[in-house]
Amino acid sequence: MPIRTTGQFTFANWEEKALAPSETFPRLAHASVTNAFSGGLEAADTHCQYVIAYVTENTGTFTGMELVAGSLDGREGTFVLEERGSFDAGGTECAFEVVPGSGTGELAGLRGSGSFTYKHGEASVPYTFDYEMAG
Repeated sequence: MPIRTTGQFTFANWEEKALAPSETFPRLAHASVTNAFSGGLEAADTHCQYVIAYVTENTGTFTGMELVAGSLDGREGTFVLEERGSFDAGGTECAFEVVPGSGTGELAGLRGSGSFTYKHGEASVPYTFDYEMAG
């Protein structure tokens, strides 16, 4: 049975660059992001790469991969999250899943998924993560 853990994260750094002329829509962009997680998942500096599809100035979708090195409910290791979400003028919704086989250390065999909702203007983002250890 999956274990649920919760917490929050903050954007430590966000660097975005247009991948095509940025005057028209739709358009693509790439963002390199560093996050800091606290709560059940403790990770000071994650590394995330997003591809963003802007439909308008304030709406669109994104996909990304995030490398997480830290601890999950006291277990140390590294794993990768695959992320997919959408955004509008009010905020961002995202679902994520552990990339199978990416867990290392005490997180080898990690499986799980979760989500977060970010509302523009908030200093931190609450997350929920349901996981289990295989084997």
